[in-house]
Amino acid sequence: MDYLKSFDGLSIAYGVVGEEKGESAVVLHHGFASTAEINWILPGVVEALVAAGRRVVYFDARGHGHSDHPHEVERYADSAMARDVSALVEHLGLESFDMAGYSMGSFVTMSVAVSEARLTSCFLGGAGTGQMRVRQPEIARLIAEALEPDDPRQVAEPSAKAFRNFADATKQDRLALAAIQRADRASEGEEAGRIAVPVLVVNGERDTMVGEPDSLARLIPGARSLVVPGDHLSAVTRPEFRQALVDWLKR
Repeated sequence: MDYLKSFDGLSIAYGVVGEEKGESAVVLHHGFASTAEINWILPGVVEALVAAGRRVVYFDARGHGHSDHPHEVERYADSAMARDVSALVEHLGLESFDMAGYSMGSFVTMSVAVSEARLTSCFLGGAGTGQMRVRQPEIARLIAEALEPDDPRQVAEPSAKAFRNFADATKQDRLALAAIQRADRASEGEEAGRIAVPVLVVNGERDTMVGEPDSLARLIPGARSLVVPGDHLSAVTRPEFRQALVDWLKR
């Protein structure tokens, strides 16, 4: 992966594959406690997009993977992750781009959609109104508190423990992830209503965390929704998911 210094000096790891053929690039943003490799490369999403003739930009969000992961809460506030996307787009000289996100990455994608004039369409995976509850301050605090102790046996709250178990499984910096949860974030519902580009929302049929995709699509003017097999962790790995993304970008 290559690296760029973002708007505040943090190092962001990214990769670019595929030939530039006149179509806009596709920028991929992974989910919380994941990485570009886990969400996009290993499941074959990047490979499928390149095979379809697209130029693909993937990266590790701040606090994740090979990018810098500071523990200060303020480094994740004020739409920092969305601003990283704009910094990367500027760095690569992209005149236009499509964007796909998964889970946390979908909510960052929505922030980019209302702030970045070069964005032409959004693909929101693993995102719904159920996830907005998870992102409320009280729930986010419980998740942060689950991530901070050295001993996972200290975590009792079931939903927060699930986030802790996933962070341990993916070997992420737990204190950086806790800082992300403690950072102030905008109301995604309000941002959804301001999106003016084409949007497709895609969730797994057994994704009980975020709910039906049309619960979010109804908040976004003109958005469409689609259900694929899988739950919140597995839907992104399914061939139906990556085919939905390829088909959406060919629309």
